[in-house]
Amino acid sequence: MSSILETIMLICFGFSWPLNVIKAYKAKTAKGTSLPFILLIIAGYIAGISAKLVTHQFNYVLIAYIVNLAIVSANVIIYFRNVSLDKKHLHA
Repeated sequence: MSSILETIMLICFGFSWPLNVIKAYKAKTAKGTSLPFILLIIAGYIAGISAKLVTHQFNYVLIAYIVNLAIVSANVIIYFRNVSLDKKHLHA
């Protein structure tokens, strides 16, 4: 039962991240985006993945962690893209 509840939590978080990636991509600015916050979320997902690996719990929850980590990592890529765009607009 705990794995099911953990997966539901990860799915709920997981649905919000793609929306955030799309919003950040369309915004074309890093203003209002917190890189430390994104990195903290990534650290949390890495900790969750590590816990599953250490306890040898190779199940669907691990897949949810990995998918969420990939999506949040895309936020980092978009962040640096947007920082670059901000710099170009500043010098234009």
